[in-house]
Amino acid sequence: MDFGKAFTFAFEDPDWLKKILINGLIGLIPFVGQIYLMGWGLEVARRIATGGPAVLPDVDFGTYLGHGFRAFLVSLVWTAPIWLVSIVFAIVASLAANADPDVANAVGLVGGICVGTVGLVFGIALGVLLPVAMTRATVFGSAREGLAFGAIWKLFTAAPGPWLLVLVGNVVAGMAASLIGSLACGVGIIFTMTLYQAVMGHFYGQAYTTAGARA
Repeated sequence: MDFGKAFTFAFEDPDWLKKILINGLIGLIPFVGQIYLMGWGLEVARRIATGGPAVLPDVDFGTYLGHGFRAFLVSLVWTAPIWLVSIVFAIVASLAANADPDVANAVGLVGGICVGTVGLVFGIALGVLLPVAMTRATVFGSAREGLAFGAIWKLFTAAPGPWLLVLVGNVVAGMAASLIGSLACGVGIIFTMTLYQAVMGHFYGQAYTTAGARA
Protein backbone atom coordinates (compact mmCIF):
# COMPACT_ATOMS: atom_id res chain seq x y z
CA MET A 1 0.00 0.00 0.00
CA ASP A 2 1.43 3.36 -1.08
CA PHE A 3 0.63 5.73 1.80
CA GLY A 4 2.13 8.82 0.22
CA LYS A 5 0.42 8.29 -3.15
CA ALA A 6 -2.97 8.97 -1.58
CA PHE A 7 -1.80 12.50 -0.78
CA THR A 8 -0.21 13.26 -4.15
CA PHE A 9 -2.28 11.53 -6.85
CA ALA A 10 -4.81 14.38 -7.13
CA PHE A 11 -2.13 16.84 -8.21
CA GLU A 12 -1.16 14.63 -11.15
CA ASP A 13 -4.48 15.55 -12.77
CA PRO A 14 -3.96 18.68 -14.92
CA ASP A 15 -7.51 19.80 -14.04
CA TRP A 16 -7.19 19.11 -10.31
CA LEU A 17 -7.80 22.69 -9.21
CA LYS A 18 -10.97 23.08 -11.28
CA LYS A 19 -12.34 19.74 -10.06
CA ILE A 20 -11.59 20.55 -6.42
CA LEU A 21 -13.15 24.01 -6.67
CA ILE A 22 -16.33 22.93 -8.47
CA ASN A 23 -16.97 19.91 -6.27
CA GLY A 24 -16.10 21.94 -3.18
CA LEU A 25 -18.77 24.47 -4.11
CA ILE A 26 -21.31 21.67 -4.59
CA GLY A 27 -20.36 20.50 -1.11
CA LEU A 28 -21.70 23.80 0.27
CA ILE A 29 -25.27 22.70 -0.41
CA PRO A 30 -26.75 21.92 3.02
CA PHE A 31 -26.78 18.18 3.79
CA VAL A 32 -27.12 17.11 0.13
CA GLY A 33 -23.76 18.66 -0.68
CA GLN A 34 -21.97 16.71 2.04
CA ILE A 35 -23.62 13.47 0.91
CA TYR A 36 -22.59 14.19 -2.69
CA LEU A 37 -19.01 15.00 -1.67
CA MET A 38 -18.68 11.76 0.27
CA GLY A 39 -19.92 9.89 -2.79
CA TRP A 40 -17.49 11.79 -5.01
CA GLY A 41 -14.61 10.62 -2.84
CA LEU A 42 -15.95 7.07 -2.85
CA GLU A 43 -15.90 7.16 -6.65
CA VAL A 44 -12.10 7.34 -6.37
CA ALA A 45 -12.24 4.23 -4.19
CA ARG A 46 -14.52 2.45 -6.65
CA ARG A 47 -12.26 3.16 -9.60
CA ILE A 48 -9.15 1.88 -7.86
CA ALA A 49 -10.97 -1.14 -6.39
CA THR A 50 -12.24 -2.14 -9.84
CA GLY A 51 -8.91 -1.61 -11.59
CA GLY A 52 -9.75 1.79 -13.05
CA PRO A 53 -7.58 4.93 -13.18
CA ALA A 54 -6.78 6.76 -9.95
CA VAL A 55 -7.90 10.21 -11.12
CA LEU A 56 -10.11 12.90 -9.67
CA PRO A 57 -13.70 12.43 -10.89
CA ASP A 58 -15.52 15.12 -12.84
CA VAL A 59 -18.95 16.27 -11.68
CA ASP A 60 -21.66 13.60 -11.92
CA PHE A 61 -24.26 14.77 -9.45
CA GLY A 62 -26.73 11.88 -9.64
CA THR A 63 -24.16 9.10 -9.56
CA TYR A 64 -22.08 10.47 -6.70
CA LEU A 65 -25.12 11.50 -4.69
CA GLY A 66 -26.20 7.85 -5.01
CA HIS A 67 -22.80 6.66 -3.79
CA GLY A 68 -22.99 9.03 -0.85
CA PHE A 69 -26.57 8.18 0.08
CA ARG A 70 -25.79 4.44 0.14
CA ALA A 71 -22.74 5.11 2.31
CA PHE A 72 -24.84 7.30 4.61
CA LEU A 73 -27.43 4.53 5.08
CA VAL A 74 -24.67 2.00 5.76
CA SER A 75 -23.06 4.30 8.34
CA LEU A 76 -26.41 4.80 10.10
CA VAL A 77 -26.78 1.05 10.61
CA TRP A 78 -23.16 0.55 11.67
CA THR A 79 -23.35 3.36 14.23
CA ALA A 80 -26.73 2.18 15.60
CA PRO A 81 -25.23 0.57 18.77
CA ILE A 82 -23.72 3.90 19.83
CA TRP A 83 -26.84 6.02 19.47
CA LEU A 84 -29.09 3.28 20.86
CA VAL A 85 -27.00 3.08 24.03
CA SER A 86 -27.04 6.88 24.26
CA ILE A 87 -30.85 6.95 23.95
CA VAL A 88 -31.28 4.27 26.64
CA PHE A 89 -28.92 6.15 28.96
CA ALA A 90 -30.80 9.41 28.40
CA ILE A 91 -34.11 7.72 29.27
CA VAL A 92 -32.69 6.07 32.40
CA ALA A 93 -31.02 9.32 33.50
CA SER A 94 -34.30 11.18 33.03
CA LEU A 95 -36.18 8.68 35.18
CA ALA A 96 -33.44 8.70 37.81
CA ALA A 97 -33.55 12.50 38.04
CA ASN A 98 -36.83 12.19 39.92
CA ALA A 99 -35.37 9.72 42.40
CA ASP A 100 -33.07 10.20 45.38
CA PRO A 101 -30.07 12.47 44.50
CA ASP A 102 -27.59 9.75 45.48
CA VAL A 103 -29.33 7.28 43.17
CA ALA A 104 -29.35 9.82 40.36
CA ASN A 105 -25.62 10.49 40.82
CA ALA A 106 -24.82 6.77 40.84
CA VAL A 107 -26.88 6.18 37.70
CA GLY A 108 -25.15 9.10 36.02
CA LEU A 109 -21.69 7.82 36.93
CA VAL A 110 -22.29 4.19 35.92
CA GLY A 111 -24.20 5.20 32.80
CA GLY A 112 -21.49 7.62 31.75
CA ILE A 113 -18.84 4.92 32.11
CA CYS A 114 -20.93 2.45 30.09
CA VAL A 115 -21.67 4.93 27.32
CA GLY A 116 -18.03 5.99 27.21
CA THR A 117 -16.81 2.39 27.02
CA VAL A 118 -19.26 1.44 24.29
CA GLY A 119 -18.35 4.60 22.40
CA LEU A 120 -14.63 3.88 22.62
CA VAL A 121 -14.91 0.22 21.57
CA PHE A 122 -17.32 0.88 18.72
CA GLY A 123 -15.42 4.00 17.69
CA ILE A 124 -12.25 1.98 17.12
CA ALA A 125 -14.18 -0.81 15.38
CA LEU A 126 -15.99 1.66 13.13
CA GLY A 127 -12.71 3.35 12.26
CA VAL A 128 -11.50 0.18 10.54
CA LEU A 129 -14.71 -1.59 9.49
CA LEU A 130 -16.91 1.25 8.26
CA PRO A 131 -14.50 2.13 5.40
CA VAL A 132 -14.65 -1.52 4.32
CA ALA A 133 -18.46 -1.45 4.40
CA MET A 134 -18.82 1.85 2.52
CA THR A 135 -16.31 0.85 -0.15
CA ARG A 136 -18.03 -2.50 -0.67
CA ALA A 137 -21.42 -0.78 -0.95
CA THR A 138 -20.00 1.58 -3.56
CA VAL A 139 -18.24 -1.13 -5.57
CA PHE A 140 -21.40 -3.26 -5.73
CA GLY A 141 -23.77 -0.30 -6.00
CA SER A 142 -25.94 -1.62 -3.16
CA ALA A 143 -26.33 -0.56 0.47
CA ARG A 144 -27.13 -4.19 1.29
CA GLU A 145 -23.56 -5.16 0.38
CA GLY A 146 -22.33 -2.67 2.96
CA LEU A 147 -24.30 -4.59 5.59
CA ALA A 148 -22.99 -8.04 4.66
CA PHE A 149 -21.11 -8.31 7.94
CA GLY A 150 -19.51 -11.68 7.21
CA ALA A 151 -18.11 -10.57 3.87
CA ILE A 152 -16.91 -7.28 5.35
CA TRP A 153 -15.15 -9.05 8.22
CA LYS A 154 -13.51 -11.37 5.69
CA LEU A 155 -12.23 -8.37 3.69
CA PHE A 156 -10.82 -6.80 6.82
CA THR A 157 -9.10 -9.94 8.13
CA ALA A 158 -7.67 -10.66 4.67
CA ALA A 159 -5.53 -7.52 4.94
CA PRO A 160 -5.83 -5.87 8.37
CA GLY A 161 -2.63 -3.89 7.90
CA PRO A 162 -3.87 -1.76 4.98
CA TRP A 163 -7.21 -1.12 6.68
CA LEU A 164 -5.42 0.00 9.84
CA LEU A 165 -3.34 2.32 7.66
CA VAL A 166 -6.64 3.74 6.41
CA LEU A 167 -7.43 4.69 10.01
CA VAL A 168 -4.04 6.38 10.36
CA GLY A 169 -4.51 8.13 7.02
CA ASN A 170 -7.91 9.37 8.15
CA VAL A 171 -6.37 11.05 11.19
CA VAL A 172 -3.44 12.53 9.27
CA ALA A 173 -5.53 13.76 6.33
CA GLY A 174 -8.22 15.18 8.61
CA MET A 175 -5.72 17.13 10.70
CA ALA A 176 -3.93 18.43 7.60
CA ALA A 177 -7.21 19.51 5.97
CA SER A 178 -8.34 21.33 9.11
CA LEU A 179 -4.99 23.03 9.68
CA ILE A 180 -4.41 24.16 6.09
CA GLY A 181 -8.03 25.20 5.66
CA SER A 182 -8.00 27.28 8.84
CA LEU A 183 -4.92 29.21 7.65
CA ALA A 184 -7.09 30.77 4.92
CA CYS A 185 -9.43 32.37 7.46
CA GLY A 186 -11.55 29.23 7.50
CA VAL A 187 -12.66 29.63 3.88
CA GLY A 188 -10.02 27.19 2.64
CA ILE A 189 -11.57 24.38 4.68
CA ILE A 190 -14.25 24.07 1.97
CA PHE A 191 -11.66 22.97 -0.54
CA THR A 192 -9.24 21.13 1.73
CA MET A 193 -12.11 18.94 2.92
CA THR A 194 -12.91 18.19 -0.73
CA LEU A 195 -9.32 17.11 -1.23
CA TYR A 196 -9.61 15.12 2.01
CA GLN A 197 -12.47 13.08 0.49
CA ALA A 198 -10.30 12.27 -2.53
CA VAL A 199 -7.37 11.24 -0.31
CA MET A 200 -9.57 8.94 1.75
CA GLY A 201 -11.11 7.48 -1.39
CA HIS A 202 -7.61 6.58 -2.59
CA PHE A 203 -6.84 4.93 0.75
CA TYR A 204 -10.10 2.96 0.63
CA GLY A 205 -9.47 1.80 -2.92
CA GLN A 206 -5.92 0.68 -2.18
CA ALA A 207 -6.93 -1.27 0.92
CA TYR A 208 -9.90 -2.87 -0.84
CA THR A 209 -7.71 -3.96 -3.75
CA THR A 210 -5.15 -5.52 -1.42
CA ALA A 211 -7.82 -7.28 0.65
CA GLY A 212 -9.67 -8.47 -2.42
CA ALA A 213 -6.51 -9.99 -3.83
CA ARG A 214 -5.92 -11.92 -0.60
CA ALA A 215 -9.51 -12.88 0.27
